[in-house]
Amino acid sequence: MEQLVQCFKALSEKMRLRIVMLLSEGELCVCDLMIILEEPQSKVSRHLAYLKHSGLVDSKRVGVWMHYSLKESMDGACRYQLNFIKEQISHRPQFSKDREKLLELKKQDARCKAAMVSEAVRRQRIPIHKKSKSFFMQKNSIESQK
Repeated sequence: MEQLVQCFKALSEKMRLRIVMLLSEGELCVCDLMIILEEPQSKVSRHLAYLKHSGLVDSKRVGVWMHYSLKESMDGACRYQLNFIKEQISHRPQFSKDREKLLELKKQDARCKAAMVSEAVRRQRIPIHKKSKSFFMQKNSIESQK
C-alpha cells in the first residue's frame, strides 16, 4: 500500500508526470530530457532523483552521462496505474508535444544533443544566451565573439 501511495505522490507534479510519460517510451539520457522539457539540468535531475527514490525509475551511468528508465521490478498496482494514466493522458497537448520532440530527437541523431552543445561551449568558450529558457546558443552571442 505504501508503495502505491508513494507512486501517486511522485506523479502529482507536472514535471515528474511528463518525465514518466517520456520514459515510458524507453531509456533516456538527462540531456535528452533537458532538450525535450526545455528545463535546466538541475531541475530535471532533481525530479529524476525524486522518481528514483519513489521506486519508479532506475538509472545507469553510460560514460559521463546518466541514463534513466522506468523500473522493471515496479509494484504491480503501480505499474497498472502508470499504464492506465498513460492511456488516459497521452493524447493531451503537452504530452503529445513532448512525444513529438522525443521522436524528432531520436530521428536527428543517436548522440546526446546536450553533450554536443556543452562540448562546443566548453571548447569555444561561447556564452549561452541567458534570457532563453533553452540552453542552445543564440546566433547573436556567437557573432559577438568574433
